[in-house]
Amino acid sequence: MSRRTLKAAEAIRQVVGMAILTEIQDPRVKDVTVVRVEVSGDMQTAKVHVSVMGDDAKQKLCLKGLKSCAGFLQSKIAKRLETRYIPHLNFVLDQGVKNQLLVSKILDEELHPNKDVEEEYEEDEYEYDEDDP
Repeated sequence: MSRRTLKAAEAIRQVVGMAILTEIQDPRVKDVTVVRVEVSGDMQTAKVHVSVMGDDAKQKLCLKGLKSCAGFLQSKIAKRLETRYIPHLNFVLDQGVKNQLLVSKILDEELHPNKDVEEEYEEDEYEYDEDDP
């Protein structure tokens, strides 16, 4: 990526993130984080990677809400960027956070395979009195 597209991607990420937090009133758009933005070399399209908290149904509903707000968000971007073309926004669900939690869970299970057994054993322990035979 060129420096120009990187700067545009960062500006788009900031504008879209703030607009989602403060200006979008759509009830479908909740618990959304803009993770990153990829802008094409010709500045015609921008792929906005978002993370949505919730189950699959909530994520799909949120993506539909974001797609319906794309025109409003593009007008916000037009005020910030001084370019000939304003990128068309495509919203993509980012699975990075979900994958990170899965990997963390797998690593925890591998590093502590007997964690449940050890916890049960600790609960069953009792103190020995040195004076008892």
